[in-house]
Amino acid sequence: MNQDSIKQLLRGIAATALLGFATIAGAAQPATALPGDSIYQLPLPLTDSQGQTRDWRALRGKPRLVAMFYTSCQYICPLIVESGKAVERQLTPAQQKRLGVVLISMDPARDDPAALRKVIDQRKLDAARWTLASPRADDVRAVAGVLGVRYRQLADGGFNHSSALILVDAEGRIVARTEKIGSQPDPEFVATVRKTLGG
Repeated sequence: MNQDSIKQLLRGIAATALLGFATIAGAAQPATALPGDSIYQLPLPLTDSQGQTRDWRALRGKPRLVAMFYTSCQYICPLIVESGKAVERQLTPAQQKRLGVVLISMDPARDDPAALRKVIDQRKLDAARWTLASPRADDVRAVAGVLGVRYRQLADGGFNHSSALILVDAEGRIVARTEKIGSQPDPEFVATVRKTLGG
């Protein structure tokens, strides 16, 4: 093998090594930065109905309906759940698969995984699409602030609270909100959900 052939071979090996290194380095790159107006900018560990605790950034990647509730609520919170179901009914099966629903408790002291699971079972919610979760007690006010939900704890342990259903895009930016709750969804809100989901 002459000197030119050896040089060519070495150049080929070096190029292959560099390509391999670039691929490894690319795989180690961090995920794309969140937009500045994403709700996921707030660090928020949530414990779900299965007892798993993860930061809510794990919800990133698909549009979601988000609301705050508490499991012992007898009036407004069941209507919030019904509102989410009513919006789902206005969507095609393909659109339903592309939408998640997240209900975040404002009463983590009582809303443990068993209480959250009970709501999923009683309301016949699809656990593949619906996430019911509790934050830490210290985080309730922060998440309510990010979502624009007003609440006040009452002497009997219940809460007075606003009933917003909020649409966020795949990056956690608030796209729309409605305070119309119940089995007849807000048509404008549903139209925005469809537009956000596409198809």
